[in-house]
Amino acid sequence: MKKHANKFLFLTVLSLIYAFSTVNVTTPPIEDNTGYKVGDIATDFSLKNIDDKMVSLADYDEAKGFIVIFTCNHCPYSIAYEDRIIALDKKYADKGYPVIAINPNDPAVQKQDSFDLMKVRAKEKGFTFPYLFDEGQKIHPQYGATRTPHVFLLQKETEGLRVKYIGAIDDSSRNPSAVKTKYVENAVDALLANKTIEQNQTKAIGCSIKTVK
Repeated sequence: MKKHANKFLFLTVLSLIYAFSTVNVTTPPIEDNTGYKVGDIATDFSLKNIDDKMVSLADYDEAKGFIVIFTCNHCPYSIAYEDRIIALDKKYADKGYPVIAINPNDPAVQKQDSFDLMKVRAKEKGFTFPYLFDEGQKIHPQYGATRTPHVFLLQKETEGLRVKYIGAIDDSSRNPSAVKTKYVENAVDALLANKTIEQNQTKAIGCSIKTVK
């Protein structure tokens, strides 16, 4: 009787060990890796600007590259970055790296991000750069943008527009006075000096892009 009890106890312990081991080694979900990576060649686009004209990167003959920023009207993170985005364009447009802002959100999901309200917001803030509408949401998936704001720094090369940096503008998403590292500025400065970008990718912090599911 004792022998059977010990065998039962052993099998019970063995089954518990197996159960716990399968729980603990569960494979984490795979992240979505679609979109451009650093080093990829980005294709051009043609999107409507707030002046109702179509804008393409090919329109900028003198540009050395572009600071493409997916942003929007309503997101608190985007709003917190507006002055810094204006400052980026002011600092780098004349040096060959203008800001190109793109609103990727579907206004059917977020009414504050409609094309008409984009015009209002740009006028209120005095945007010095194009503010384009990703109508049909075809461009942001191609780039791999998932947040607002989300930056893609491009450089003109013989092969095309090379992606040189992807991620956040800096390391303080809500408080400009707390910024310690200016990721985009460091990256553009490195390109202008023909140096390697030390940190070419960071995590974009912001609101999720609004789309009809």
